[in-house]
Amino acid sequence: MNLTSLDIVTLMFFVTVWVSYTQFARIRARSTYSLSYILRQLRIDWMTTLTRKEHQIADAALLGNVERTVTFFASSTVLVLAGVLTLLASADKVVVVLQSLPLTADTSTDKVQFKLAVLALIFVFAFFKFTWAIRQFGFVSVLLGAAPQYRSTEFTDAQREVFARQSAKVIDQAGHEYNNGLRAYYFALAFLTWFLHPVLFVVSTVIVVSVLYRREYRSRVLRALLATKGLEPGRIKQQESEQESEREAQ
Repeated sequence: MNLTSLDIVTLMFFVTVWVSYTQFARIRARSTYSLSYILRQLRIDWMTTLTRKEHQIADAALLGNVERTVTFFASSTVLVLAGVLTLLASADKVVVVLQSLPLTADTSTDKVQFKLAVLALIFVFAFFKFTWAIRQFGFVSVLLGAAPQYRSTEFTDAQREVFARQSAKVIDQAGHEYNNGLRAYYFALAFLTWFLHPVLFVVSTVIVVSVLYRREYRSRVLRALLATKGLEPGRIKQQESEQESEREAQ
């Protein structure tokens, strides 16, 4: 396999951008209102309300809907992997198709096989993220069954609050894993352009990061979700940030 210097640089750029954006989003969420921030608050509200309800049937149904969505993506990822592995056995035919397309860089069978192998690894990563999210949503089901009953006198208000926050944290972690799996799909779409041309690969990677950033920090749905708390997009107030840090430390 003879990867060009441009191919190697673009692949390193792709990996660096993916890893960097993941870390950036995690750190940025601590200081800026984002989908991660507001969803965490709403999950706390959900679990707090749950501990003061007599029945959790509707809550179990909502959780089941989310879990089915994640399961769908996990199953779809297996099918995608099967397709990619099938293409590996027909890499020579893929080369013929690519060479017939305009603006396609010079390619060869071994290059295509390498790119398909990397693409398969991306979907393997996504599969592990989705299945771990499914397991964590399963843990939440256990928590729903163990939630303090509405009429129970064995739990104080402080204990109910701790239970609600810790349960919300489990849901939050499951949501992050689901988000990481979806993010892998986005970057996989950018990766597909590498089969055509390395420069197009770089441009597509930048576009994907821009879309992810806009949806996380500048989207209309973020404004609507923040409005439920009387907030607007921007930096988190210092007092709220300190309170949140204290709650996470507990």
